[in-house]
Amino acid sequence: MSVSGAEIMVKCLEKQGVKALFGYPGAAICPFYDALLQSSIHHVLVRQEQNAGHAASGYARASGEVGVCVVTSGPGATNLITAVASAYMDSIPIVAITGQVRSDLLGRDVFQEADITGACEPFTKHSYLVKQTADLPRVFREAFHIASTGRPGPVLIDVPVDVQQNRLERAGYPDKVDIIGYKPSVSGHAVQISRAAEAIQKAKRPVICAGGGVFSAGAVQALRRLVEQTGIPAVCTMMGIGALPTAHPLNLGMLGTHGLKGANAAIHGADLVILCGARVGDRAMAAPDQVAGHAKIIHIDIDPAEIGKNMPASIPIVGDLRLVLDKLGETLEAAHIRCPDDWVQTCQAGRVPYTRHFSTNLVNPKALIRLLSDRLEEDSILVADVGQNQIWSANHYQVKRGRFLTSGGMGTMGYSVPAAIGAKLACPGRQVVAVCGDGSFQMQMMELGTLCQEGLDVKIIVMTNHRLGMVRELQDKGYGGRQSGVNLSGSPDFIRLAAAYGIPSRRIVSDEEAPSALESLFSTDGPFLLECRVDEKEPSL
Repeated sequence: MSVSGAEIMVKCLEKQGVKALFGYPGAAICPFYDALLQSSIHHVLVRQEQNAGHAASGYARASGEVGVCVVTSGPGATNLITAVASAYMDSIPIVAITGQVRSDLLGRDVFQEADITGACEPFTKHSYLVKQTADLPRVFREAFHIASTGRPGPVLIDVPVDVQQNRLERAGYPDKVDIIGYKPSVSGHAVQISRAAEAIQKAKRPVICAGGGVFSAGAVQALRRLVEQTGIPAVCTMMGIGALPTAHPLNLGMLGTHGLKGANAAIHGADLVILCGARVGDRAMAAPDQVAGHAKIIHIDIDPAEIGKNMPASIPIVGDLRLVLDKLGETLEAAHIRCPDDWVQTCQAGRVPYTRHFSTNLVNPKALIRLLSDRLEEDSILVADVGQNQIWSANHYQVKRGRFLTSGGMGTMGYSVPAAIGAKLACPGRQVVAVCGDGSFQMQMMELGTLCQEGLDVKIIVMTNHRLGMVRELQDKGYGGRQSGVNLSGSPDFIRLAAAYGIPSRRIVSDEEAPSALESLFSTDGPFLLECRVDEKEPSL
């Protein structure tokens, strides 16, 4: 019996073990959607194509598997670009499938034609424009391999509608992948690992910096073993939050422009910095040359292009972070190497204890995030959006055994709710909370419909200050207090909006109301929206 290209695409996804995908149909992808009806793969209909990519990202990060999103040609594909770029910057493995106009019409500017492979070229690991139906099995097998190996990232597959419609007598799925020129180095050079161990042995003030690569490599346990075995204090980038539990005595917290004073002091006082899966961009380290000028830098990353990109590396190690940390740990353990006690004590003394303070008449967002942390289960997932809410969450959410997810590299507003939808579908037994501002919420509030359609138990907290808070803060500090384009007057009543979707909700305007509001949030089955009125001048730090 012959099979269509669309049926082959679905079978390829089944072979890869795909359980759920996120999408929005259109004419150029209709053959695929028709074939999907015969599959057990669960399709989630988002309300805007960008959110399909963010949901796939949340699914990938929570599950450790490749996330999949599907959209149509033209505006469907171009709407997806921001999500693809966000996944690329944060090294999230997703496969994005786009429909395309007929092969014989390519390049003629026909209805809903867009050169999506060309448009996405700067921020995909690889992209395919499939010309022959017979190529589909190989392309899909390679796409999942590329997305999930080496430095993870998005891979785009653009499939013309006639390629989906054409039929073949048979189509097998490749058992293995052999791509010429794509052979990621994973083991780490033994000599470089020995050099790193020697540098750690000689260091008087070493610090480990954990980035998002710790999660990409599945190296959370390896990192914790190394920290506890050596006693070396650790800081993290925003993407590395949760690599160590927040309360761990050797975790100094997030560094950077919006980070903690103790973490920044440790980095600037160190004589050795061990970068683990972190590129340390400008938000994490505004002046990396200053640190590299007085400290030796060990940089471990699977992607050689990341090493030394922002901070000169004294000892570069290209390899899988988990494997390298395990080997490094074995070497250090054999030599009985421990971090000097006086340095550990100095770093721990810089950990400023949190004191709960309250805003006048309104909700203190930092106190609310702390209170939320106390109420959440240990393996919960918190998804922070971008803006002041991200900084409040990053510095005050107490990660235990769960995850902190956010858009780090691209800083994409409108990420939290669709990513939380993806995370909840990946981990239905875990609590999932999305935190956003009233600005970012209005970029994604249409996904309340997806929440309702899927019946997902995702809780949403909206910090409302009627401002684009972080831009307002920037204008106040750097532009003489002249506020331009940041007033959100005209926003809808979020409580009534939630009611229109049949979602329970509550608005609070003071700290005193917070405990009972969180009780309502967690005791309600299904989605719940909690709006918190925050002072428009509340600072990020």
